[in-house]
Amino acid sequence: MTEKCVALLGRRDAPTDAVEEYCRYLGDALAGEGFTLEIARVEWIEKGWATALQELEQRAKEWRGRWILVQYTALAWSERGFPLRFLRVLRVLRNATARLAIVYHDPLPFSGNRTIDKLRERAQVHVMSEALRVSDLGIVTIPVGKIPWMGKRATRTSFIPVGGNLPEPERAWLGRENAGRVPTVAVYGITGGQAGIWDLAKISEALHVVTEQLKKLRVAVLGRNSERAARTLTSFSQGAEVEVRALGILPADEIVRWLGESDVLLFVRAGISSRRGSAIAGIACGLPVVAFEGPETASPITEAGVVFADPMNQRGLGEALLKILTDERYRESLGERSRHAQQEHFSWKAIAARYAAALRPIQ
Repeated sequence: MTEKCVALLGRRDAPTDAVEEYCRYLGDALAGEGFTLEIARVEWIEKGWATALQELEQRAKEWRGRWILVQYTALAWSERGFPLRFLRVLRVLRNATARLAIVYHDPLPFSGNRTIDKLRERAQVHVMSEALRVSDLGIVTIPVGKIPWMGKRATRTSFIPVGGNLPEPERAWLGRENAGRVPTVAVYGITGGQAGIWDLAKISEALHVVTEQLKKLRVAVLGRNSERAARTLTSFSQGAEVEVRALGILPADEIVRWLGESDVLLFVRAGISSRRGSAIAGIACGLPVVAFEGPETASPITEAGVVFADPMNQRGLGEALLKILTDERYRESLGERSRHAQQEHFSWKAIAARYAAALRPIQ
């Protein structure tokens, strides 16, 4: 018998909505576990909170007894990261006697040193903690031990990493020809604002180190802010023949194709973790990944072919990239680790199986 579930989302992100894509891939995979997943939204940004909650109350009457997988990011439920009204959404669902699972895509609060940052952090911790208290299940995208605010409530929580939002990324494993091909570094997603300036400085320094030895190199920059990145990354070539491609936001099939034509993914947006979908896209496509460790870094991300650069070594990223690009046996061993991690942990089949195991015991 198929069990009907609902994935409930807040504000739509633009130009792409990774959480909605996550829900669509998850829904397809859950069909093999005996679940159907309908996607719904609380359209508070379009209609205002009063109308959106009234509409939710009407729809929730049809969801009595169903699992509602409420997708949480702070900015999905508040324009400025104070998601206090999220608790009103949960109250409506609880009054409709739905079964609540909160999917924490941002399980750690935003941080900062200003007074407003500290108030925002306290508000987010309060909302996440209270949401877990009133729900039947919490699902987190990094290991529970990495989430200080959870404490004893973690007994009703399951850790399920995110997957790469890609169709059949295993296709990238096939036919990756190295002979005669220009070594290619993929960069998927560049942070905007001031943080993006620092990211580009790190990437530029890394590529500077690589081109000291390699006289031909291709850099494929995918996703948001890629045009800005391409303009910056043309200054490191040192006389080498370097092609920088700004690919922008691509259809998922094209992302698989470009990652399949790359030798390594460089990830510098933050410390790598099991909630970083752009990094996991590289793992899903069987690539080695060069990244930094961070407070969220833990297994199973560490089981993939990830090389951690020393943040205290200015040349660390570049030296890690260079070794991967020039040592075929080393590169293949890292790729094999990524392929294994994809099969065991990050494929949508593996993720759906973990969801099914978390949901069924509570039925």
